[in-house]
Amino acid sequence: MRRRPVKTLTVLALAGAMAAGSAATANSAPQNDERGKDIRNVIYLLGDGMGRTHVTAARDRYYGPGGKLTMETLPYTGAVATYAVEKGTAKPSLVTDSASSATAWSTGVKTYNAAIGVDSYEKKVATLMEQAKAAGFATGNVSTAEITDATPAAQFSHALLRGCQGPVYSDAACLPKKEDGTYEAAPADKTLITPIAEQIARNGTADVVFGGGLARFEPDDQKALQAQGYQVLGNFGDAALPAQTAASQKVATKADLDKANGKKVIGLFNRGNLTVEQAKAGLPADAPQKQEPTLADMARKSIALLSDRKQQERGKGKGFFLQIEGAQIDKRSHANDAAQTLGEVKAFDDAVKAAYDFAKKDGHTLVIVTADHECAGFNIIEHGTYTNSEAVAPPANTDAGNPANNSTPSRATSGAKDTTRSTGIVNGAGSGDAKNFAPATFRTPDDAPDVKDGSPEASLWLTYLSGNHTGADVPIFAYGPNGSAFAASQNNTELYTKMYRSLFGRSPQHH
Repeated sequence: MRRRPVKTLTVLALAGAMAAGSAATANSAPQNDERGKDIRNVIYLLGDGMGRTHVTAARDRYYGPGGKLTMETLPYTGAVATYAVEKGTAKPSLVTDSASSATAWSTGVKTYNAAIGVDSYEKKVATLMEQAKAAGFATGNVSTAEITDATPAAQFSHALLRGCQGPVYSDAACLPKKEDGTYEAAPADKTLITPIAEQIARNGTADVVFGGGLARFEPDDQKALQAQGYQVLGNFGDAALPAQTAASQKVATKADLDKANGKKVIGLFNRGNLTVEQAKAGLPADAPQKQEPTLADMARKSIALLSDRKQQERGKGKGFFLQIEGAQIDKRSHANDAAQTLGEVKAFDDAVKAAYDFAKKDGHTLVIVTADHECAGFNIIEHGTYTNSEAVAPPANTDAGNPANNSTPSRATSGAKDTTRSTGIVNGAGSGDAKNFAPATFRTPDDAPDVKDGSPEASLWLTYLSGNHTGADVPIFAYGPNGSAFAASQNNTELYTKMYRSLFGRSPQHH
């Protein structure tokens, strides 16, 4: 049965002042004048799993090498180190997952992989969104993943394990294992083993919540949200049923999003993760997934709702803090699905444009665009060179909550990888054989009109190193007042400090 150890989260005390860290220096020429502008709003956008090559490949694919994605037009650029630490220590773990990385920028504290809003010693730490909310800022959390997934969860919940999402509690999902394979004892702070969905529905940390994951929630969660004044889009189910199903729950739709007008709004547009844009485009017109909004739709609406709140509270001098995640870049990179990965980078960049357009008009908004980690060692390889097959069968659907997120290989294949091409570190003898053609290839705007995706003639050749995360630094782009602070090579924990300074005008107290 579902446990309810706690009903609310305790928002930790707001941090005081401390000596500022080393100043960052802009490494690209500023294109916006920061002088005399105060920051009222911070919009933090991240492409989950988006490394530098993901950005370059999407640029080549959609605009050609002479073009730019919107994020690349932001005037300040830098890099972010993403490593985690081992549990119960400060020893670096060189490859992070989304949970530890999101905890780093949301709290300023390094932690172990799978941890949400706690340090490596399992101690709860305050998040920037909690602190902003307590100080009177409007807050928002948007994702194309389940809203209980690691990246959004790290701003408005605390859990020992990222899998403790709900709707039911289990030791396997919520309690870490000891070296002997048994589970740790339940902590004194029962929040840390409360399902994330239950925390979100009761703590009121985010005023606007848009994403997927309706199956994680239950009717009593809807009741708790409405008691706090939330406008709930769709329906969380029938309280008379022992468990909710697709038949008992009603996902929110793009039409519901367009009509939303509350000061507090939650909309969950799929029972699992939202549908990959490429998959959605190929579905029949009457497919329910066609009713889902894009990330750009959710970005524009969340900004509109939060900026309305800002106008209402202008006398208090408060603005808003908004986090927006393009989650499927990572999920499709895990599947080594280059076609859908590129489409999700483009969809994320469309959301960046929505934030950038608002910031340019507003004049008091800081926009930050980055990633939590790189996924799969995505690479652009030389035309005509060898790589192993992208996929013999259709790339795996790692998104079991949304069966629409399937795909087919971007090229025809005759079988498993050819061992004659795997004889050494240089191309094998079979690389010139047409039947062994393997890379994922895509046309670019500079290709001739008759060049097709998946052909040897296509200009953009792509491959992967693995099916998991890597330890590579990720890019960061910024615009607006204090944007130059992010034009540096920095650790992901520094992002918390810099965003905190931007919102509060002072440095945070060390956790």
